[in-house]
Amino acid sequence: MIDMVNIYLYGKKYEVPASATILIAMEYAGYRLVRGCGCRAGFCGACATIYRIEGDRELKVGLACSTKVEDKMYIATLPFFPHIKQLYDIRTTRPADQIMMQLYPEIYSCIGCNACTKACPQELDVMQYIAYAQRGDYTKCAKASFDCIMCGICASRCPAGISHPQVAILARRLYGKYLAPNADHLDDRLKEMEDGGLEAMVEQLMNRPIEEIRELYNTRDIEDENIADSEIND
Repeated sequence: MIDMVNIYLYGKKYEVPASATILIAMEYAGYRLVRGCGCRAGFCGACATIYRIEGDRELKVGLACSTKVEDKMYIATLPFFPHIKQLYDIRTTRPADQIMMQLYPEIYSCIGCNACTKACPQELDVMQYIAYAQRGDYTKCAKASFDCIMCGICASRCPAGISHPQVAILARRLYGKYLAPNADHLDDRLKEMEDGGLEAMVEQLMNRPIEEIRELYNTRDIEDENIADSEIND
């Protein structure tokens, strides 16, 4: 026997497996999802969802692909939240102190309620990276917001109307183009690719069994994350 729970999708009652995520429960109930199903692994941000449990006044948010259903859960999906996206040319937009004031002045209206951080499905300290943006510290803002998946849940909960994901991606673009240390080893590898020096290695790699390729990937050298963390905390 499978344990079942009752949920409400857009106000209509359904009985679904208790072990299901909201996304799976919607399909079990007969919904054909053509939008908002994305990667199904919690990384694309396409399945933002609002829900409330009967008897609890708190309105909760999460990603449908990674949030398990609960009995008497009332659900409404939020496949897109229209937060503000300003247009700019990163080739001429510089990491100056006033750039956030010009493009996203609403960040200076933050009231410190921390609703954005509490709502983030990635458990990012959203209010903190907005504080970095306010101070013009784009390096710390970029690194603190690196795992943002642009779902927009934080923006949907913000009383000041801040577009947190767009602020974050601007900071990361500024960091990547102007502030990040130049990776000499990457420049060298790109030069090798342009000169055709890696074609034989790539062909040899493609002919190896998939399990060997996975092992090579899983045991690859990775940059020390403690270095990046220490830069954030300096």
